[in-house]
Amino acid sequence: MFSEEIKKYSWEETTKQIYAKTDTDVRRALSKEYCTVDDFMALISPAAIPYLEEMASLSKHYTEERFGRTMSLFIPLYLTNSCANSCVYCGFHISNPMPRTILTFEEMENEYKAIKQLGPFENILLVTGENPAKAGVPYLSKALDIAKKYFANLKIEVMPLNTEEYRELIGHGLNGVICFQETYHAERYNIYHPRGIKSKFDWRVNAPDRMGEAGVHSIGMGVLIGLEDWRTDITFLAYHLRYLQRKYWRTKYSVNFPRMRPAENGGFQPNVIMSDKELAQLTFAMRIFDHDVDISYSTRETPFIRDHMASLGVTTMSAESKTEPGGYYTYPQALEQFAVSDERTAKEVSKRLKDLGLEPVWKDWDTSFDYKEK
Repeated sequence: MFSEEIKKYSWEETTKQIYAKTDTDVRRALSKEYCTVDDFMALISPAAIPYLEEMASLSKHYTEERFGRTMSLFIPLYLTNSCANSCVYCGFHISNPMPRTILTFEEMENEYKAIKQLGPFENILLVTGENPAKAGVPYLSKALDIAKKYFANLKIEVMPLNTEEYRELIGHGLNGVICFQETYHAERYNIYHPRGIKSKFDWRVNAPDRMGEAGVHSIGMGVLIGLEDWRTDITFLAYHLRYLQRKYWRTKYSVNFPRMRPAENGGFQPNVIMSDKELAQLTFAMRIFDHDVDISYSTRETPFIRDHMASLGVTTMSAESKTEPGGYYTYPQALEQFAVSDERTAKEVSKRLKDLGLEPVWKDWDTSFDYKEK
């Protein structure tokens, strides 16, 4: 399990290594076709900033070589804002005095139908707050059963489950799971996650292992930018990615590094601000480090950033997202988890991608493609 692997690495020493990287280290990393985590540290270090143009060119090359000039589009559907956690940065915080909503199965189906009117979406991400009593495996199983009538590629972003629960959901059509660690700083993790299921660092950091054991086809990982030093956090994400790729080699992986946005509970200010230039640096570095990983941008980012990065490393984007329960048919303008920056419609996003010379991909997987043991 990664909770044991991570003990090999010191947060403080890793930070020192990153900020000690030199011009020579950066040039050495750029000369390699396949980079180590140590090379990755050089590419995200301050020493790499003068090389952004060269990094952009390499990132574009590797992206087109592996993915062509395409962009996979998906849409999230929040099923409930009920949550038992106390994450200090989140609008769904259990102590936040807000109306809690959980979609009924009839409301859910109405949402699915409404989404299909927005564009030919086949990739959907079902999202819940982390409350197993209200939105546990039985509820998710039914949500997937209904969704597969409308969509080919079903993913979830919910509380970490055990291996058998992931296997059960695969039986209901599940293809992918997204679970962000938020921060890999084990000693400070509980400052941000003081109570609830999410307060258990090891349980969460080992969730991708359990997904791999269960045979989940696609695993999504991420760090929330704004909690700790982003360069150190992302390096630990890179360690985690390499570990999983060695252990569960049939699995497809995606990464996301959302920058913290305002949440409805107010008060919490990001400890770290990542500039647009730094986001670009990280995206280029991740693509140079791993040519095959999906890099995803959500509608947290502005149209300007998403358009400019669309051909330079990013391979997956959400479009026309709502971050409250329902939102496409039910409960319009309810309380959001976070503010959306790119408010364009799916059709507008699709047109813009075509204008940029990219082909929008509305369906990038089908369960019939899954590898099956004979």
